[in-house]
Amino acid sequence: MGDAVVGIIGMGDMGKMYAKRISNAGWSSDWIMYSVEAKNINAVVAAYGPSTKWGAIVGGQTSTKAPEIEAFEQHLPQDVQIVSCHSLHGPGVNPKGQPLVIINHRATQKSVDLVERILSCMESKFVPLSAEVHDRITADTQAVTHAAFLSMGAAWQANNQFPWEVPRYIGGIENVKINLMMRIYSNKWHVYAGLAMFNPAAKAQIRQYATSVTELFKLMQGHHRKEFTQRVHAARATVFGEPRHDDHELLLQDELLDKFSLGEKPASRVKNNHLSLLAIVDCWWHLKINPYDHMICSTPLFRLWLGITEYVFRNPDLLNECIDTAIEDDTFRGDDLEFTIAARDWSERVSLGNMEGYRQRFEMIQKYFEPRFGEASKVGNEMIRTIEEGLRSKK
Repeated sequence: MGDAVVGIIGMGDMGKMYAKRISNAGWSSDWIMYSVEAKNINAVVAAYGPSTKWGAIVGGQTSTKAPEIEAFEQHLPQDVQIVSCHSLHGPGVNPKGQPLVIINHRATQKSVDLVERILSCMESKFVPLSAEVHDRITADTQAVTHAAFLSMGAAWQANNQFPWEVPRYIGGIENVKINLMMRIYSNKWHVYAGLAMFNPAAKAQIRQYATSVTELFKLMQGHHRKEFTQRVHAARATVFGEPRHDDHELLLQDELLDKFSLGEKPASRVKNNHLSLLAIVDCWWHLKINPYDHMICSTPLFRLWLGITEYVFRNPDLLNECIDTAIEDDTFRGDDLEFTIAARDWSERVSLGNMEGYRQRFEMIQKYFEPRFGEASKVGNEMIRTIEEGLRSKK
């Protein structure tokens, strides 16, 4: 297909996926792509960038574009054109139909067209964005989402729980929570650390999520029903509008939510206050984020996160049950306490830019869940595939 050479610097999971697909498509072009960790991008570009051939096209596949673009501008010759990209999914997800951001930072349209022809082998949906807008959108759709699931895993590990062995965490919404938590902890820590710490918009959002979790937990602990209810309803009205009982437009439905369990579903559903979901909507409300604004650039994980959140907030009976459980039922208050501590802890590590502390915490929790990654990966992959097909058919 091509008469030039594609070079990929960095052979992590995403670098390997790109290399295989581009090679299989027959490309043998003057486009060099850096697929390295955000924390290493400056050093790697400093090492290789000055020797880039005249007139070449260079891009990167890091999840945060601010440090990547800064490195390119600092170390690449002025004649080099810059066209970056970012696949908004993990290496284990089929890229067909998934968003693939194309960033023309410093290039002719001819060069952009060449990069798009090379990447057409992904069969993804091209989304043209600037580096700044890309970082804002990924902060909106990924940073807080990751923080929530990281906090869930930390809380379950602190309580020495495998959640699929606890009746409260089996079936329906819980299936999505557990599978996505396991999906995150089965990946490499730097993927999430880089996005959180090097994205200028991410730190404030993660801090607000921890604040929302903490303030809602304090209202629960003090049994302040009126204030708690008013706050939850205000967040719902802003993000999802007024309550309604028809659910034909929901992203997720009961039959999908109940299919993918890692444990045996109890005879009757155990009530949950869903603090993690109440807090995310509270967070979006305070930050004036409309989660539907960036659906074209959303990851499969974010679509599922939004789906279960929408499922709770657009069902008045279920939302009222969450409020009642939060105020009246202290059975799982210890779980909620650990989740609150975890959310604040992750926020502190991100705010301080503590990469080593982030890595140590992540890998400790990862090691705890590692014996169950095999079964979780099979169920999780099937869950994402089935639900994504369902979402596409609804469109």
